[in-house]
Amino acid sequence: MFDNMNILITGGTGSFGHEFVHYTLNNYKPKRLVVFSRDEMKQWEMAKNFSGYKCLRFFIGDVREKERLNRALANIDYVVHAAATKIVPTAEYNPFECIKTNIIGAMNVIDAAIDCKVKKVVALSTDKASSPINLYGATKLASDKLFTASNAYTGEHGTQFSVVRYGNVVSSRGSVIPLFKEQRKKGVLTITDFEMTRFILSLDDAVKTVNFAFKNMVGAEIFVKKIPSIKIIDLAKCIAPSCQYKEIGIRPGEKLHEQLISKDEAYYTYEYESFYKILSPLYNWNTGSKRIGDGKRVPKDFFYTSDNNISWLKGPELKSWIDNIN
Repeated sequence: MFDNMNILITGGTGSFGHEFVHYTLNNYKPKRLVVFSRDEMKQWEMAKNFSGYKCLRFFIGDVREKERLNRALANIDYVVHAAATKIVPTAEYNPFECIKTNIIGAMNVIDAAIDCKVKKVVALSTDKASSPINLYGATKLASDKLFTASNAYTGEHGTQFSVVRYGNVVSSRGSVIPLFKEQRKKGVLTITDFEMTRFILSLDDAVKTVNFAFKNMVGAEIFVKKIPSIKIIDLAKCIAPSCQYKEIGIRPGEKLHEQLISKDEAYYTYEYESFYKILSPLYNWNTGSKRIGDGKRVPKDFFYTSDNNISWLKGPELKSWIDNIN
């Protein structure tokens, strides 16, 4: 799919970006793979880690700056939009900055992709965008709407835009696992709520989900991979079984349980073997066989939350899973 193609990833020096670049270089032969980000030091370190790949390029820029994006996206075929302000408390206390990156940045990526005649764009989203209660989730919901609706600007033969929505990525920046590993040195792990649950997946699965979207997208879909849930207290016990656990209360903007698909979205949601697809109702995009394929519409009262999931990781299985990805 990416052989002899020009690919760009925004926010490319983050955890997902590192894994995406590693996976792409090991499985495809792209003409160019461009890492677009605003941190020159992270780019310098990443360039050293991936030295020897002539196709790999680094481009300093910010998704808030449309002119820079227009320059970066020239002759690009595929774009992965991973740049975001994503730490929930940071977004709550810096709302203007979060909106500039997550909403204005999304608009700039869309405009630049259309102007530069990019073939396909996949934007990364989050479970926090479904019935959001925090600013990060609200901005990602707005971003999701922007990307799906933008297919109306390009028609059948222009740039295609789709979204991938998933839960907590293990060992990504901001993940609780590095925090727990640091806290176990002192013998006490802080848990916001002993009943808290989360969806969980590995960085490798996150990258494969994005690649799956590129291969199967028509445009205006939100792809939701079926992933397991965990209880945060179970995760803490796997990482530090001999430590004490202190309940400290939910932080501003946090949910007790996360949600990937709401009841309101169920009306436009179709189920497949390993994923769900939420289709935009604009222009009857949710009714055509081209997007639905062999999907089966979910019941009207369906919802997909981390506490009502049928797939769980716990005990030895969770510990083995964590050990295998670290």
